[in-house]
Amino acid sequence: MSVRLAEFGIGVEEIMPHSVSAKEPKSPMDEDTVLPDAPPAGLESSDSDDGPVDNSPITAIQDPAKENIKLEDLFDDDDDEEFPSSGLSNDTSNSSPPASPPKMAPAAKYSDPEVMLAFYQRLFPFRYLFQWLNHSMKPSNDFGHREFAFTLQNDAYLRYQSFATSDLLRKDILRLNPSRFEIGPVYTTNPRDRKTLRKSTAFRPLTKELVFDIDLTDYDEIRTCCDKANICRKCWSFVTMAIKVVDRALRDDFGFDHIMWVYSGRRGAHAWISDKRARNMDDQKRRAVAGYLEVIKGGAQSGKKVNVKRPLHPHIARSLDILKEHFQKDILENQDPWAKPEKTERLLQLLPDKALNDALRKKWDAAPGRSSVSKWADIDALAKAGASKHLDGKALLEAKQDIVLEYTYPRLDVEVSKKQIHLLKSPFVIHPGTGRVCVPIDTKRLEKFDPLGVPTVTQLLGEIDGWDSEKVKPEPEEDAKKLQDYEKTSLKPYVDYFRTHVGALLKAEQGVKREREDDDPMEF
Repeated sequence: MSVRLAEFGIGVEEIMPHSVSAKEPKSPMDEDTVLPDAPPAGLESSDSDDGPVDNSPITAIQDPAKENIKLEDLFDDDDDEEFPSSGLSNDTSNSSPPASPPKMAPAAKYSDPEVMLAFYQRLFPFRYLFQWLNHSMKPSNDFGHREFAFTLQNDAYLRYQSFATSDLLRKDILRLNPSRFEIGPVYTTNPRDRKTLRKSTAFRPLTKELVFDIDLTDYDEIRTCCDKANICRKCWSFVTMAIKVVDRALRDDFGFDHIMWVYSGRRGAHAWISDKRARNMDDQKRRAVAGYLEVIKGGAQSGKKVNVKRPLHPHIARSLDILKEHFQKDILENQDPWAKPEKTERLLQLLPDKALNDALRKKWDAAPGRSSVSKWADIDALAKAGASKHLDGKALLEAKQDIVLEYTYPRLDVEVSKKQIHLLKSPFVIHPGTGRVCVPIDTKRLEKFDPLGVPTVTQLLGEIDGWDSEKVKPEPEEDAKKLQDYEKTSLKPYVDYFRTHVGALLKAEQGVKREREDDDPMEF
């Protein structure tokens, strides 16, 4: 049953009975979480989890927004500037890197500034990023008033950066060579000019993509293969399950179309929803959507984490249908969550009948090595055998449904989704801990996505060098297709997917503009 909530507005707290309070926010400097993102003091500071950010240590950095912007900077469509087909650069301005990026030696590390510089210069899709955030080919405030935040090589954090065009963004990133950068909201004015306003309250966020964050550390109490920052293909299935459930809800229940999932580079994934209705949501509506999707509540030491009302909401019933196929293999077989005695006790705590629990405990104590697959089957077997004379079959069924949800349902970091001011790591940046690129995830091939197979920055630069060295005698330029550098690497399918996603978004935005233009201007 599909519930198109978009047709009735976003007031979902009353529609969704399981929408309650959120979990505690994460520590501010975790590698996969947002960095401090509060507005300056006096600007709705209560919206921040981390407090104001002081940029004073790096105020000496040149502000490119104060430089003269030339006409050619606004309409620079030279493909040689981005994704060059060779390492050469014709830009000799002070804001550009060395003219010829060095070839990477096999021993080069992804954390080396030279490696990062070569990646930004040769592989980062600046133009597609601009179109994605700008929602148009022509520069607008959707991009010009957008905040970017840079983490520099010396760990200095530079906030409230903004750029009129993709070329200006590219030039500043090549000049500063950040280890990563985050994307924030579109503000009422240029973020660089915020201190010139008479009233500080005049500087506030207007729009931003609705975002969601899935982090495998939130699954540490139920995943048995890894913990903390470590991941494997077994526990990645938790992220796969979460993407399936959340993506389906966002499309079917809220009517969103332009959803892009991005690998965080190590142990999670981020969702970016670019539909205009999503971008225009205020914080209250964002909290409502986050609450609608939140089912798992409570920390590792809390009791029952799933308390959904019956009959099940259509979203929960649909989620159970999606997740039940994963529960048997990904949870019972691969994770074996109740192998240890203390974990077995946790399972028994979630069952409603004491007599049944006593019978199960006795059976399992007599067979210490019994698998979770067998233990799950034992519940129904002993119930049917009459282990409890007063067993409530309906209560047992509901308890088993809740157990499936507790071990499979998405565990979202809802704090990231609730406020416009949160910054989130940009797609295609390099994760500082793994060297992997934060690539988009094709949801049509979700089961085949392998986080451990995502290319690293040094691997990509090596692929360019290898391709160039194999082409001993290049054909004349007029007779051969001029390949861009990303097309020589394993990054190509990810950039192509991003380009297709951006193209669909631009087409939809143009349709919205045409509808406005078709309105009768004389109608009052």
